[in-house]
Amino acid sequence: MSNHTQELLEESRQGEATLLNAITASGNRKLYLESYGCQMNFSDSEIVASILSEAGYDTTKNLYESDVVLLNTCAIRENAEQRVRQRLKDFQGLKKSNPRLVVGVLGCMAERLKEKFLEEEKLVDLVAGPDAYRALPDLIAEVETGQKAMNVLLSLEETYADINPVRMGSNGVSAFISIMRGCDNMCSFCVVPFTRGRERSRDPESIVKEAQELFDNGFREVTLLGQNVDSYLFYGGGPKKDFKQLSEEEKGRAVNFAGLLAKVAAVSPLLRVRFTTSNPGDMTDEVLETMAAWPNICKYIHLPVQSGNSDVLHRMNRGYDRPTYMNRIAAIRRIMPDCAISTDIITGFCGETEEEHKDTLSLMQEVGYDYAYMFQYSERPRTLAARKFKDDVAQEEKNRRLKEIIQIQSEWSLKRNQEVLGQTVEVLVEGVSKKSEEDLFGRTSQYKVVVFPKEQFKPGDYVQVKVHDCTSATLLGKALTS
Repeated sequence: MSNHTQELLEESRQGEATLLNAITASGNRKLYLESYGCQMNFSDSEIVASILSEAGYDTTKNLYESDVVLLNTCAIRENAEQRVRQRLKDFQGLKKSNPRLVVGVLGCMAERLKEKFLEEEKLVDLVAGPDAYRALPDLIAEVETGQKAMNVLLSLEETYADINPVRMGSNGVSAFISIMRGCDNMCSFCVVPFTRGRERSRDPESIVKEAQELFDNGFREVTLLGQNVDSYLFYGGGPKKDFKQLSEEEKGRAVNFAGLLAKVAAVSPLLRVRFTTSNPGDMTDEVLETMAAWPNICKYIHLPVQSGNSDVLHRMNRGYDRPTYMNRIAAIRRIMPDCAISTDIITGFCGETEEEHKDTLSLMQEVGYDYAYMFQYSERPRTLAARKFKDDVAQEEKNRRLKEIIQIQSEWSLKRNQEVLGQTVEVLVEGVSKKSEEDLFGRTSQYKVVVFPKEQFKPGDYVQVKVHDCTSATLLGKALTS
């Protein structure tokens, strides 16, 4: 037994009597949720909490008082899977002291490793895929009869549009709104199409309604979520089709992503609107022009490139080449000169040569990203890359190349922040700074973090802050009083 597991057991025993009294007093059963991976997973956890709330479960942050423990998982990278597997082993210790505890896995790992978790390793009692969350009350009931329970069926229709998410751990200022599910892009390194199914878009009116309710409840920023938001298309029919394939009647009522952005922005000029993630092959000038036309649509785009070499992009099956990507960068700079841009980069993909790696470095220098999420390639089972290519870049080479990428990005992040020195920026306050309770932090439209003295301001306020210093990650300033 690991030291961590022993600590969990000891804490559980020490608090057992008190926690039992608390559970009895509340009347409801307790749900403990942990989320791993992307923002979509965290958004899905809020949907799960809402579904189980209707079934009589209160969400708790205290693991040791829980009746049901659910891990919403990510399968994008191997280290994420290892973290989840270790966490599940820790929970086995808790189950020994509380045999009635139900442990389940949700999300992408649930779909990919269903039999392994349930039968081979016996780490969980239930498994539910991303489209099966409505079935969770029944799955839990099945477990309580002594059975294992599983539902990983993928849907062509499920969007959870009618579910009002429970805002778990919310700061009360910003929230996620899922606008679509699944993905039709078959990037060779990615498991998402296999774990989340085909792409389908949510009714725009339900999205606008959710944004309005959030604003009415004091939220001042929403982030529209999708695996590829630029391909959002709702026309009141079945699974998404290309706009050109729609009938004239369908085209008349269709809403694309640019139209959706405008609808959400119209909720209130005081509601900031963000979105993620964009695909370079699908982002249109119409979207950029809509962003430029609405002051409350944030001037920030996350535009994953993954590699700066066209041959590598072809092996990745990304659907664009370097010139196409740079065309989109040029369009952003032309239409919104004040727009910040971030990206994703994978180094050490199958067959990547030193020259191909240098193409990524040169693209980074050419674009000058504000931020970047940088990773070594990690082979994922069932993907095209795993079946077709050899993971043949040595680990030491991956390490070296990643260090070079990080170094370039660190320099650019600092440079982009230094460009703001002396300027006055509008900051939406999100909370108290981690380093000092006398300071607040918030973000600009460009997603830059700003720290400044608290004074009379509070979360949810828009504050004009003059920037006087910075690091590569943070702007430092002082609020203007008039």
